[in-house]
Amino acid sequence: MWDINWNPVLLTIGTLEIRWYGVMIVLAVIAAIVISLLEAKRKGFSQDMIWDVALWAVIGGIAGARLLHIIDQWNYYMLHPAELLNFAGLAIWGAVLGAFVAIAIYVLVKKISLWQLGDIIAPGGILAQAIGRIGCLINGCCYGDACDLPIAVIYDNPNTYAPQGVPIYPTQLFHLVWNLIGFGILWLLRKRLKPQGQLFVLYFVVFGVGDFVIHFFREGEPFLFGLPQAQIVDIVMVPIALIVFIVRAIRYKSTGGTAAIEEPNTSVKNPED
Repeated sequence: MWDINWNPVLLTIGTLEIRWYGVMIVLAVIAAIVISLLEAKRKGFSQDMIWDVALWAVIGGIAGARLLHIIDQWNYYMLHPAELLNFAGLAIWGAVLGAFVAIAIYVLVKKISLWQLGDIIAPGGILAQAIGRIGCLINGCCYGDACDLPIAVIYDNPNTYAPQGVPIYPTQLFHLVWNLIGFGILWLLRKRLKPQGQLFVLYFVVFGVGDFVIHFFREGEPFLFGLPQAQIVDIVMVPIALIVFIVRAIRYKSTGGTAAIEEPNTSVKNPED
């Protein structure tokens, strides 16, 4: 078993705590932007627009993550309404869906292709999630159920969010490894999948499948049908994404591999240029 005694608090300024989790989230956002800029350059997409999209995605992701967490813990927040205004709890699917909604609104406003933009940001997005899980591992959040296997971890630091002195599954590490595998899959297929948008759809499938399986080893309260909220979202999102992926592939093949079902490529240049 592995002992984790790393202090999740990087430094304290007065009453303000700066945790390693926050540092990793910042690094995750940077990584997503860098990878997206590289993909935008390769595809001839406006790199300036990537910075705009990043801002929209971050705002939408934070809002969505917080909203879905509040829904999941509704009874608690009804008893503690003052806690609604902090950001102590975030839901990863909320972040994904919130960012998606924000990006969808952006492409509608700018009149550009969601499919093309989605393909550009998908690899960086799942890599960012992997980096964020390093923060979860240090922080002790998103921890696993009790475990008596050699892979178990034990948290000792008093600033951790995980139960102290109890062997538990290293589910944060499971998420980290799966997201890295997902990044590898998307990165290898980014030049091969047709039509455009398939890589973006595949991201939801890959992420959702891993998230569903890993949650069987995570601590969590039942939300519906005895399953936690995240698994309910997985059950809804993965089949939808898989059906969209298959239908689009069949339609594309039926056209003889032409770009007939792709949206017009209006996003090569920034509409403001």
